[in-house]
Amino acid sequence: MGYVLTTKQANEIFAELSTQYRLFAPKTFGNEGRYSDTGCVRYGEVTCVEDITFDKKSEYSFKEAILPVMQTLFYFTEREVTEPKVDDKKTMIFLRSCDIHAVKRLDEMYYKNGPKDYYYSLLRDNVKFVLIGCEQSFENCFCVSMGTNTTDHYDFSFCKAHDTYEINLKNTEFISLFEKVNASVMEVKVPFVTENDVKVQIPDGLKAKVTSSTIWDEYDSRCIACGRCNFVCPTCTCFTMQDMYYTDNGKVGERRRVWASCMVDGFTDVAGGGSYRKNYGQRMRFKLLHKVYDFKQRNGFHMCIGCGRCDDVCPEYISFSNCINKLPEALKEVDQL
Repeated sequence: MGYVLTTKQANEIFAELSTQYRLFAPKTFGNEGRYSDTGCVRYGEVTCVEDITFDKKSEYSFKEAILPVMQTLFYFTEREVTEPKVDDKKTMIFLRSCDIHAVKRLDEMYYKNGPKDYYYSLLRDNVKFVLIGCEQSFENCFCVSMGTNTTDHYDFSFCKAHDTYEINLKNTEFISLFEKVNASVMEVKVPFVTENDVKVQIPDGLKAKVTSSTIWDEYDSRCIACGRCNFVCPTCTCFTMQDMYYTDNGKVGERRRVWASCMVDGFTDVAGGGSYRKNYGQRMRFKLLHKVYDFKQRNGFHMCIGCGRCDDVCPEYISFSNCINKLPEALKEVDQL
């Protein structure tokens, strides 16, 4: 079922939704970019349709809404442990197709990779997803190659079409919402990207022994181990644990789960001073093969969704898609050994 809304009708719906949901969408933040006097597009809470940035790719992913950068798991004293209160208000996130596929990856890791993650589910179980269509491909995107350019897994779509907003409704619980504002009924087709400028080809028969290739060596000098690629990636989920002790009482504090990065120093450090991946090329190898090889071996689909954010944000202009396209060369090299 499809609807067309005016801006006034769309904002009436946003006002109604805001009574039950916290709405998160791509939003432009002025003077908060990576360079002086520049803005950035990232996810933030919105209250009206004018807040949403439809024509640009968000530099940071949506995952902060369901996987916070820093999440307090519990507070502790000498005698008891208390969990923090969770906001009862539900969440609605406006996502593009590739990011909806990213949710599937997060769910695979936090719901099915061992026991269900309690703290993830506290936030995730109360989320609805709204699809934002893509009229055209953005820079560095390769979603078509990764098969994430289309999706049917959303509650309703919300796409800007000149001065109106087109809705494709899948979840019937929202029908009354659109009927209440007398939205015009019409057939709506969600726009999906069908071609990217950037294309990748993951070779058939990719083998674990590709780790011995020399293609990784260049990243020893090119990569600076800043971890930006991990932090903008919607499917990177690594974290570390931190116990924070309050200064007034060293036996009282809180335990936090904090994002971590496989690319930064210290991630693979172990007791006794050892480190499994000291070289930056080894870290790049681990990250790339996790995204396009071993995750699929276990789950049947690639971890990478082709959003291109890692390429967008890298200060050393390292292209993840280009690295993927070097895999046939690496495979040929190791086969000749």
